[in-house]
Amino acid sequence: AASSLSQKYDYVIVGAGSAGCVMAHRLVKEHGASVLLLEAGKSNRGSWDSWKNQMPAALTFNLANNKYNWDYHTLPQKHLDGRTLHQPRGKMLGGSSSLNAMAYVRGHALDFERWADEIGSTHWDYKHVLPYFKKAQRHSGEASAYRGQDGPLAVSRMRSGVVKPINDAFVEAGVQAGYPYTEDMNGFMQEGFGPMDMTVDEKGERASTAHGYLWPLLKARSEEDKRAAERLAVLTSGHVRRLLFDGSDSKRVVGVEFADTSGAVHQTFADAEVILCAGAVGSPQLLMLSGIGDAAELEKLGIDVRHHSPEVGKNLQDHLEFYIQFLAKHTSLYPYAATFGGFGGLSRYLFRQPWNAVAAGLGWFILGRGMSATNHFEVGGFIRSAPGKAHPDVQYHFIPGCVVGQLDFLPEHGYQAHCGAMRPTSRGTLRLASRDPTASPLIDPNFLATEDDVVDQRNAFRMTHEIMRQKAFDPFVLKPLSPDADFSVDDDDAVDAWIRQNSHSGYHLSCTCAMGSVVDQDGKVMGVEGLRIADASVMPSMTSGNLNAATIMLAEKIADAVRGVRLPAQEDATWYVPDEWERKQR
Repeated sequence: AASSLSQKYDYVIVGAGSAGCVMAHRLVKEHGASVLLLEAGKSNRGSWDSWKNQMPAALTFNLANNKYNWDYHTLPQKHLDGRTLHQPRGKMLGGSSSLNAMAYVRGHALDFERWADEIGSTHWDYKHVLPYFKKAQRHSGEASAYRGQDGPLAVSRMRSGVVKPINDAFVEAGVQAGYPYTEDMNGFMQEGFGPMDMTVDEKGERASTAHGYLWPLLKARSEEDKRAAERLAVLTSGHVRRLLFDGSDSKRVVGVEFADTSGAVHQTFADAEVILCAGAVGSPQLLMLSGIGDAAELEKLGIDVRHHSPEVGKNLQDHLEFYIQFLAKHTSLYPYAATFGGFGGLSRYLFRQPWNAVAAGLGWFILGRGMSATNHFEVGGFIRSAPGKAHPDVQYHFIPGCVVGQLDFLPEHGYQAHCGAMRPTSRGTLRLASRDPTASPLIDPNFLATEDDVVDQRNAFRMTHEIMRQKAFDPFVLKPLSPDADFSVDDDDAVDAWIRQNSHSGYHLSCTCAMGSVVDQDGKVMGVEGLRIADASVMPSMTSGNLNAATIMLAEKIADAVRGVRLPAQEDATWYVPDEWERKQR
């Protein structure tokens, strides 16, 4: 039998991730509410290996194990030659913001104009979401109409002196290929090549939402924060199994049931609402386990249907990406990052040049500076893949090193462009494997299911091939690595086959409880009372770029919806429109 927690809360939030930490902070601090924040994973602090969650350059360490990571995989992908792709998800305080690559990318203004149309609400257009991006942000750079200066989320730019010349060469190569330079991809002009923002704070630490929103309350210094912290309870290692309803036939959610690490089952109740912030996998999974989803699918698994909501778990979207790699004569991360393979988990610590790795590590531990205080996505770019694209649909992250298998660095000098099309038309599904809440769900992004997606990726490949062969790289290039020098770039079949074999997920699962079909514009689950969702699952479609910044904005905005308030629109919000975009690609 399940035991009930003695204390009742105004709100129970499921998932202390990118959105959940934001929601908890705002509800206890601005709304004056009492909150229980439930997290299935561990704390992101206090363990011997917590430094791996804090050091920006250690970002790959937790991607390969399941201690702080749900460590999911997709179903075999029909249009990727049957390959199964890795899908890491953060399983700790901060969620995927404690696990991700820390790229701070908002998306393009027209993404939110599209959202407004898809949702049927002007409250999600660009002038209405920009104030929430700014509310969240504390940017280290100069103030502008697009940047926030006082928010909890630290955003900065790092430039590592050792690899600055080759990073600069990538930006120059983009300009040489005919694309513009942009100083701020998150400002007026996303299109072009230039410096990237990252969620790294002033001390050189990863700025997860746990770091910016949660720990300032848990380790409160100001009287205001101390009072807010008294209204917040955080429970880790609590895996939520199902939602609780107010009676056998009721559609009002009143609490949740969760299991602790011993397997003991507990119940806790909310006076106002249960808010799901479990992400694009966890939130639809919990809905379906609780009888909210497609009735026919639930009945096949022996789950009693509480509310027929056929779009739960549908509309799954993700970015598909690939690396174009070159070996270099000099100037890369190889002397700092390359390790010896073949020793299992120990390999990650067996550096080929340990003196460099130790120096970089000590520089971070002692001063919060140096090669370990950056994610090394210091420059990037956004381009349009064809005429008629109103805004960029291809994104670049440049890395001054060659990554093998997404996690390990090649033990030679090299560099790569991490590239992919950002607005795929393929749609996938997330389904339950069984009624067991501990069973991993069936994740099927259905990559490259449409001809448009195949063509967009092919165009992105060829444009990247052109950019990476500009004169700016002449001082560095040794030879092409992947694809090699003999590869036939003009052969459609060869390019398509290479993409099928070499692409991987961008780890941007989203859109499985979309606004307009599963939840309303304020995140309330339609057809059910007392239940709201605020995470990447409620996006109606993906933004053009990494999703974490947009997820945090979305949580800020829905937190205000819970409170019944809205920030005023920024009426002067504008964006760059390329000349003759209907007929020119650049």
